[in-house]
Amino acid sequence: MLQRPIPKTSQSLPVVGIGTWQTFDVGNTRPELDPRKEVLDILFGAGGRVIDSSPMYGRAEAVVGTLLTEMQARDKAFVATKVWTTGEAAGIAQMQSSAAKMASPVIDLMQIHNLVDWRTHLRTLRAWKDQGRIRYIGLTHYTTSSLDDLARIIKAEPIDFVQFAYSINRREAETRLLPVTADRGVGVIINQPYDSGSLFSKVNGKAVPEWASDFDCTSWAQYFLKFLIGHPAVTCVIPGTARPDHARDNIAAGLGRMPDEATRKRMVEHWQSL
Repeated sequence: MLQRPIPKTSQSLPVVGIGTWQTFDVGNTRPELDPRKEVLDILFGAGGRVIDSSPMYGRAEAVVGTLLTEMQARDKAFVATKVWTTGEAAGIAQMQSSAAKMASPVIDLMQIHNLVDWRTHLRTLRAWKDQGRIRYIGLTHYTTSSLDDLARIIKAEPIDFVQFAYSINRREAETRLLPVTADRGVGVIINQPYDSGSLFSKVNGKAVPEWASDFDCTSWAQYFLKFLIGHPAVTCVIPGTARPDHARDNIAAGLGRMPDEATRKRMVEHWQSL
């Protein structure tokens, strides 16, 4: 899988990871766990590493921790989660709980979810990073209206990663945030790459254009993800799935050739013509 450097360090990350919102919020039975275990096995087998979760996602953190322990695969994963509460003490307690659930005494990336009480949590995250309890500090949001707030904070504070929604149908970040991340050396993780699944409704029953083979694209999922990965400021995309067949399709977007800027423009024009 293609890898991109984390701007502030010499480490690289594979460009396709997995999100766990809804898809990993399940119980502890084998019929529930086994498909998700297979999804992680497919991810790791292709060289993927990033697993993103949150205490907001029900049992997702605990399911990830259970499976990583069962698979003896913690060292294969780049574990990212979030703090999503108000107040210093509550934030510390929540992050301690997340680390325990995810079987990760050291969290690779701790993010302030939807900018909730971000000033308070940022102080804690800086201290935890200095202590080696987390490796990277991030911010997240999912709304277009938050892009300017994210850009403003990145300009003022030392942040390692920012996570936000971006898709071929929601491209506001291209002008409002991605130039700032590139200028400030901030890693970029993309959530909602399928625009909450709405992209597939538009292409239902339609074939991927023949010229998509020029960048090794064979499905609409790959088309949508490769469009994002083709932007040089994007570090990783995190589509969520609990289906092994979808995981294989998603991961294939991180393989082979990527569209250049002229091709990305053509991809948008084709999308708009549908």
